[in-house]
Amino acid sequence: MEISEDRILVDGMTFSGFHGTLPAERDLGQPFVVSVAMNVDLRPAGESDDLMKSVDYSKVHDAAKAVVEGEPLDLIETVAERIAARVLLEHPTVERVVVRVRKPHVRLGGTVLDGSSVEVSRTR
Repeated sequence: MEISEDRILVDGMTFSGFHGTLPAERDLGQPFVVSVAMNVDLRPAGESDDLMKSVDYSKVHDAAKAVVEGEPLDLIETVAERIAARVLLEHPTVERVVVRVRKPHVRLGGTVLDGSSVEVSRTR
């Protein structure tokens, strides 16, 4: 199956969560910034102006929020994986999803980095 070149991007969703391997991350929580890109054939939606033939961004937002604000996990890799799985499960027209999860202001080796992130890409 050929994946459509069309994409929907939902960028910069910021949520608070308690993910990480350090006790402070679990106790204090921190912001996580999530971006989701979905390959989906947008021609039916574009020709009909019908939301039912596209992907409702608010539902993608809600899925990402539920994962980030939900059960604490050790790895942001797992956070990204769970978001990707939900998007594919809840939106059957999405052919591929790319999820980026970013932790801003990460302390590493005594320095504060701008952030760290992971990105997963999953197809049907």
